[in-house]
Amino acid sequence: MNKSFHREITPLAPEDSFQVFDRVKDDFDFPIHFHPEYELNFISNGKGVRRIVGDSMEEIDEVELVLVGPNIEHCWELHNCKSKSINEITIQFHNDLFDDKMLSRRIFKPIKDMFDRSSYGILFSKKIAFEVKDRIKALAKIDSIDYLMELISILQDLANSRNQRLLSTYSSQNKIFENSDKIKKVYEFIQENFNRKILLDEISSIVNMSPVSFNRFIKKRTGKTFVDYTNDTRISYATRWLIETDLSISEISFKCGFNNIANFNRVFKKSKNCTPSEFREKFEGIKRVL
Repeated sequence: MNKSFHREITPLAPEDSFQVFDRVKDDFDFPIHFHPEYELNFISNGKGVRRIVGDSMEEIDEVELVLVGPNIEHCWELHNCKSKSINEITIQFHNDLFDDKMLSRRIFKPIKDMFDRSSYGILFSKKIAFEVKDRIKALAKIDSIDYLMELISILQDLANSRNQRLLSTYSSQNKIFENSDKIKKVYEFIQENFNRKILLDEISSIVNMSPVSFNRFIKKRTGKTFVDYTNDTRISYATRWLIETDLSISEISFKCGFNNIANFNRVFKKSKNCTPSEFREKFEGIKRVL
C-alpha cells in the first residue's frame, strides 16, 4: 500500500472529552491518517466504499461499524460507491478519557479488552451496527454527563457483542506519537499559544535546544516542520470554529493566530483541499464537542 500517512490533529482540545459528527456526504476527502484519539465510525448507504485500517483494505457493504484505536492508520475512500447520500457518524474521544485505574475495575473489563483489540481496528457485525445506530445518532443531541453515560453504555454493548473481527494484521500499540516529555512540552505550549506568533527561539528554549537542533527534533518526531506542525494546530481550531460558531472567516483567521486572511486561506486550502467557506458548507450536518 504505497500511501503516506497523515497525522491528524483533531479539533478536540485537552479539556474536551469527545466529539460527534453526523453528516450526509457524497465523497470521502480525508487522506489516510492516524491520531491518538479513539474513533467509532458508523457508515450507511456506503456500498462500494473502500475502508483502509492498518494493512487491511476492503470494500464495504451498505452498513458498517468500526472502532479504530489510537495511532492506527485508517481512511475511507469513495472507490466504487455510487451513492450521493452516504451517512457518516463519527465519534472521537481522548485515549485517556477512561484512565487505567477505571478500566482495571472488573465491570469495565469487556471495554478494556475491546480497547486493547482496537489497536488492530475492529469491525462489528451488521446486527449490532443496526441495533446501536439510533443510539449513536442520538448522541449528537444529548447534553453533558448524560452523553458520557450513554457512550459507556454503547461501548459496553459493543464490547459484549458477537462476531467482531480484527482488521489489521499488525497493531498500533507500539507506535506511540508524542511519547517523550519534550514533545509533550512543545504540544502543550502550542495548544496554549497558537493564537499568537510563536518564535523559533522561544519554542526551542522551552525544551533547552538550539533552534537548529529543535528543527531537526520536531521534524523527526512529527514528520513536519515546526511551522507546519503549529499551523496544523491552528487549522484544527479553525475547523471547529467554522462548524460550531457564526464567526466570520476573518475573525476565525485572527483568532487562531494567522496574521492575515490571505495566509489563512492559503494554509487552510493546503491542509483541507478546500477554502474555509467551502469547508463550512460541507459540514452543515450535526457536530458536537463536549
